[in-house]
Amino acid sequence: MILPILFEDDYFIAINKPQGMLVHRTRISEDTVFVMQTLRDQIGAPVYTIHRLDRATSGVLVYGKSAEAAELLAAYFREKTIGKKYLAIVRGWTDEQGTVDYAVRDQDKPDAEYLEALSHYRTLGRGEVPYAIGYKYKTARFSLVEVEPETGRRHQIRKHFAHILHPVIGDKRHGDNKHNMYFWNVLQLPRMLLHASELGFEHPVGGETVVLQAPVDELFMRALQMLGLEEYLPAAYSAVQS
Repeated sequence: MILPILFEDDYFIAINKPQGMLVHRTRISEDTVFVMQTLRDQIGAPVYTIHRLDRATSGVLVYGKSAEAAELLAAYFREKTIGKKYLAIVRGWTDEQGTVDYAVRDQDKPDAEYLEALSHYRTLGRGEVPYAIGYKYKTARFSLVEVEPETGRRHQIRKHFAHILHPVIGDKRHGDNKHNMYFWNVLQLPRMLLHASELGFEHPVGGETVVLQAPVDELFMRALQMLGLEEYLPAAYSAVQS
């Protein structure tokens, strides 16, 4: 596998992470292919972690080319000076815009505390399709939303949209199982429809503004087309990468 490179200089390298691929090796997974090792082999040099994306989330992922460079940019994430945007397809019709202020915790850590979490979103478009997914309605409604998380808690966007009753389609842990099964088995769209579309920051060495934009993949685009949402996708993310 060749990972799509979005940006590279002497200090950092950014890729468009494929959905379904773990960022790094872990004891609890039997996977044999990981983003970090694949990128290292692809460029023939070590890379250093700055931030992470869930296995099921695609999009912009940045690595440092040295431990020192990685720490410079990681500090921006901690200080919340990184601009982050995500695209998500969610169940139902969302408000034009809104902010979800809802504390979350890491469910895999029994003693974890609830931490403040803020997500801002705006609705890019809404669609209604003749799919009788539930027992109550003969049609189904969906929204394409752009999300800017102010904090970076684990599964924050997924938990926040589940909290406001607009779960991300394909989210196994926090989503709607009935909708998920319909998308996977009937529509043949086996992925979570969450994509890290943009990352912006001031380069910690050169000082220039860096804006990284990741096109959606084929499955995400097919979902947009089937749900009548394709026209609302910003042009910067429409150059589909397989």
